[in-house]
Amino acid sequence: MIHIKNIYDTKGWEKDEGYPAGTKVKTLRDENGTKTILLKLPRDFRMDAHTHIYNEQHLVLRGEYKSEGKVYHKGSYRIIHAHKNHGPFTSKNGAIVLVIWDPVKKFI
Repeated sequence: MIHIKNIYDTKGWEKDEGYPAGTKVKTLRDENGTKTILLKLPRDFRMDAHTHIYNEQHLVLRGEYKSEGKVYHKGSYRIIHAHKNHGPFTSKNGAIVLVIWDPVKKFI
């Protein structure tokens, strides 16, 4: 089955208790240990540094955010490998970021 979601419409945006107040999330995929979301950062966004047990990818679709002394503008892509501390994050004017989490595969 093909699932189609319009990333620009106003439907599907939800609050997420894991993010600071005013942040909105639109889930595009959540299956088999992988997750893809749109993350809408409000003006004056701030989030502390943290780590994950999975790889995290960011693609900035609108606006910009700052992390670890670097500014990620519209069109910026980054990958943050599992267990790597990243942040803090700030965004003065807000942003929309495509975030993809992929599990780390273990090879035997």
